[in-house]
Amino acid sequence: MADIDVEEMPMAPHMLAPDMVVEPRVQVNIDWSQVDLDSIELPEGENFGILSDDDQEEEEILETNTGFGNVIVVDNLPVVAPEKHEKLENVIRKIFGQIGVIRERGLWMPREDGDGKTKGYAFIEYTTPQEAQTAIEQTNGYKLDKAHVFAVNMFDDFEKYMKVPDEWVPLEIKPYTPAENMLAWLTDDRGRDQFVIRFGSDTEVFWNDARQGKPDPVYHRSFWTESFVQWSPLGTYLATIHRQGAAVWGGAQTFNRLTRYIHPQVKLIDFSPGEKYMVTYSSHEPSNPRDTQRVALNIFDVRSGKVLRDFKGSADDFATGGTGGVAGVSWPVFRWAGGREDKYFARIGKNVISVYETETMSLLDRKSLKVDNVMEFMWSPTDPLLSLFVPEGGGGNQPARVSLISIPSREELRQKNLFSVSDCKMYWQSNGDYLAVKVDRYTKTKKSTYTGFELFRVKERDIPIEVLELENKNDKIVAFAWEPKGHRFAIIHGDGPRPDISIYSMRSPNNVGRVTKLTTLKAKQANALYWSPMGKYIVLAGLKAYNGQLEFYNVDELETMASGEHFMATDVDWDPTGRFVATSVTSVHQMENGFNIWSFNGKLLYRLPRDRFFQFLWRPRPPSLLSAEEEAEIAKNLRKYSKKYEVEDAEQSNINTAQDLEHRRKLMDDWKSWVSRWKQMYEEEKPYREDLRDGEPSDDDEDLETEEVEVEEIMKCEEEVISYGFEQVD
Repeated sequence: MADIDVEEMPMAPHMLAPDMVVEPRVQVNIDWSQVDLDSIELPEGENFGILSDDDQEEEEILETNTGFGNVIVVDNLPVVAPEKHEKLENVIRKIFGQIGVIRERGLWMPREDGDGKTKGYAFIEYTTPQEAQTAIEQTNGYKLDKAHVFAVNMFDDFEKYMKVPDEWVPLEIKPYTPAENMLAWLTDDRGRDQFVIRFGSDTEVFWNDARQGKPDPVYHRSFWTESFVQWSPLGTYLATIHRQGAAVWGGAQTFNRLTRYIHPQVKLIDFSPGEKYMVTYSSHEPSNPRDTQRVALNIFDVRSGKVLRDFKGSADDFATGGTGGVAGVSWPVFRWAGGREDKYFARIGKNVISVYETETMSLLDRKSLKVDNVMEFMWSPTDPLLSLFVPEGGGGNQPARVSLISIPSREELRQKNLFSVSDCKMYWQSNGDYLAVKVDRYTKTKKSTYTGFELFRVKERDIPIEVLELENKNDKIVAFAWEPKGHRFAIIHGDGPRPDISIYSMRSPNNVGRVTKLTTLKAKQANALYWSPMGKYIVLAGLKAYNGQLEFYNVDELETMASGEHFMATDVDWDPTGRFVATSVTSVHQMENGFNIWSFNGKLLYRLPRDRFFQFLWRPRPPSLLSAEEEAEIAKNLRKYSKKYEVEDAEQSNINTAQDLEHRRKLMDDWKSWVSRWKQMYEEEKPYREDLRDGEPSDDDEDLETEEVEVEEIMKCEEEVISYGFEQVD
């Protein structure tokens, strides 16, 4: 047997506290020349029995899975003779087959050995556990007739029921432990906002502390997610992505895990506007390479983590309409109706728009909205109102059209026919007051196109429509953006490297309901528009090819406040209050990764470089609880309120000044201490220097004699006859 030595493990001072108990390290002295390596049996599994954090989490999730998670037991069935067995089976298949796919030989009704009658219960096996769970929810308590009411349970639950004791035992009352307030981050006494960043394998959450001129760290974690993080629309949750599914975390400081959502190989997620529901998406390679990818979507209840509805099919089934996404699937597949009620969601299909009610997770009125050749649709951001686009049909004999349809009545409120249409794109204003439709039309020769806008005043009587055409109809439209909560919009247009930017208002000076051009900014290095969430201010950004040119513009005053540059910037993000702007360079570039924080008027506040930088996301804020009148009153008396914050700013400035002075004083003290130590060392080494100079003291300048010596050296000497260009004339 090999000798075993036990040694004390050395403590790593940067990792372990002095009072921590350190386990002894075991060192095994083995003569490997005497070991038969072929006789060694390794533990099973790819990880050889060594579990990572993800493996432990997966094991925790699956520890109750016995392999029968997709099997249900239906009790209180009629007891029938053999001749009626087939009829009863058909009835059961009809009821339970509507909910999901029953596997081949997946329905079994036990019979009595003697007379062959059924025993009054049946086992049904679905293809997925989600279908089995849905079957329980929809059929438990189903009344087949007066004498037979179904009792439906999971097969796996019977072991749990068998463990129920015969005698009642009172539950142990655990002491109440108050949880962290999920909205505590909104009560920051300095009114700061949080943001999250992703770089490398790390994720960090910060407070944006503009007074300090640097971010204030809140939470840091490595390998927190396997791909990306995502805030919920109201900022309550932070979602992470894992092999087993998604998870949400919350709070202001601790970020404890709140709920898991089991969906293996999940790739994308989407929240409903009111944060009640989450949609998850995954795709799976088919066994036959000729087949298309299989797609799975689940809709979860955010609070409980329960699957409310699932959708499955090929990637082609979910590829209609929209842009972006993965594997040819447009994302988001389901689009949510405006507002925080989360009452409806919809998806586009071939010649249909399917609208679902969240209360039942089923089709509205049990049928889809039939629209031939529909190509795109969008919800109003605030109301259950659909806008949809249908291209030309019948070889050009049927015009294209844009329609507004009210849900749930399905009433068409407004329609506009469009002719010679090449392409069409819709833009809703954030309050749902206006809809802009960008229409690219063919010229008469069909060799080129030009662009115009159809502007719908949605909240006005009869929904009037205006047509807007640029002065140069052939200008290419680079970008379009509505002012949030406002009535203005901006357009970047032009074909050259320096396009123009025009700003319009849906109101005229006389308020006659006509669109009015406010200004045109000529020859700007910009290809993207970013309005402040509060309106009034806009950043004209030149990203990517324009090398991060930034112009901060005040639309009320029609003047530039400042210009700046963030070299190679790829993204611009306003904070939810409209006070700060973040510009970032993600890892699509190999250099200059990180982000800058600017004030709303274009002052650079601080920078934070990070290698392999992936994401920057401000934490959203829920809508204000103040009415428009109350907000207007605060804006009116802003000077009165600002005095308090000016005092706080002055105090903070004094603190920062004192801290700077203290830092400089410490640096000076360190310098003087260093000089003092070297002078002491110099004095201590004086005897050694004299010994090296044969006893001659030469430390003092007075003991030194200065002698100047001049040395002249001729490097090279040549003689040459120079001609001045005069010729001798005979």
